[in-house]
Amino acid sequence: MWMDYLASKLASRSGTYKRFGEYYDGKHQKMLFAQSKYRTEFAHIFERWNDNFCGLIIDSVNERMFIDGFRLSEEPTEDTIAREIWQRNRLDSESNAAHLDAMIQGAAYAVVWADDEGKAVISIESAEHMVVQYKPGSRHEIEAAAKYYVDDWGRAFCTLWWGDKVHTGDWTIGGYSIDRTEPNPLGRPPVVPIQNRARLVGEPMSDLSTVIPIQDAINKTVADSLVASEYAAWPQRYVTGLEIQEDENGNPIEPFKVAVDKLLQAEDPAASFGQFAAADLSNYVDLVDMLVQHMASISRIPFHYMLRGGQPPSGDAITSAEAGLVSKSKERMLHFGEAWEEVIRLAVEVEKGGKREEYVAAEVIWRDPENRTEAQHIDSLLKLQQLNVPKQQLWQDAGYTPSQIARFDQLLEEEARTEMERADKYQTQEQKQQMAISQQGADDKSAMSETKLKKDAQKPPQGNSGNANRSRFEK
Repeated sequence: MWMDYLASKLASRSGTYKRFGEYYDGKHQKMLFAQSKYRTEFAHIFERWNDNFCGLIIDSVNERMFIDGFRLSEEPTEDTIAREIWQRNRLDSESNAAHLDAMIQGAAYAVVWADDEGKAVISIESAEHMVVQYKPGSRHEIEAAAKYYVDDWGRAFCTLWWGDKVHTGDWTIGGYSIDRTEPNPLGRPPVVPIQNRARLVGEPMSDLSTVIPIQDAINKTVADSLVASEYAAWPQRYVTGLEIQEDENGNPIEPFKVAVDKLLQAEDPAASFGQFAAADLSNYVDLVDMLVQHMASISRIPFHYMLRGGQPPSGDAITSAEAGLVSKSKERMLHFGEAWEEVIRLAVEVEKGGKREEYVAAEVIWRDPENRTEAQHIDSLLKLQQLNVPKQQLWQDAGYTPSQIARFDQLLEEEARTEMERADKYQTQEQKQQMAISQQGADDKSAMSETKLKKDAQKPPQGNSGNANRSRFEK
């Protein structure tokens, strides 16, 4: 039965998921690499202490991944539909949580369904609660998917998507039993895995899987340094040639009460005092630095993120130092983007009908993961403008969201209209008088021109002797 099979599959992974989550949260002081006597003596001191780099490794990538919008087709109205679905389901923050869990545990899941009004509902689920089974021979087509959860009363429930049916049930002593079955109009499980570091064979991997041994070694080394600072970080004094006194029970009596303000002396001339050198804790510091370097190299996190002493890089140096982190972020965006494209296709299919195959060209609009100064960024955009890059594309590259860009044309029109109204309203009296004088001058000039034209019309044409002779004879 699918419910019991998928439940056992999920249970086999729950320990791994919990372990990765504890390392991200910093709850990982297991006193590994320590002998049993060491744990017996110091476990109660260090069990709640840790020096956690795992959270930094995950957060450094996650904070650079932000989805600004979607491009579904050539029609801008289609993009508006995707943006409305995205915002209605609070996916600006929910997508961030999905990326976080996917990098910690290896996977997260998105479930697409319809509410009572036919609107698409997208929920993000943890890999601790959901599991899928792919069709034989396929890495993408899901045959069945199930979500398991426990309510506040301790009752266990399950929702199973299989084929064109949705089954819901709860757990009993004999296993899970189906209570209700409903049709699935999508004809397939509406579940989309959001996988991290997916491979052709095997399960997706957590970003913490390769750094956990180094984190354990760092914990052990720092714990050793704290023990050394407690017992050997200050100079110890010794005395030789001094007879040890014993009490009535045969126990040795401490000959001196050593303190900062005490002077040690002995009457026996054979006694000799000396001092052991304090432990050099710099060896522990060097070892931790080496382990942190290894961790930074494996995780591709810039070394200056680890608070290494010295001058932090700037300018071109920081760009070069963060090149690996930027490439890592873009690689995660590539795989996560494929999942989100499928989520939006399903959501549009649920809400608007049609088939998701109509939106095979859909793509995610990601925010640039590279941190650059604003001056550098705008300067590069101005140079792109000289290449006749469309204004809409430049706005998008500048980091504006599709919602902001959609308002730009309206805002520009309103701004131009406001400027015209302001110019008419606040025109000075002097400007009005000047315009009146200019208009009067133009009118006078026009009148003078008309008078001159009349006079010229009454004069005989110059050089016309026939008209002049004819006028003389008429007299």
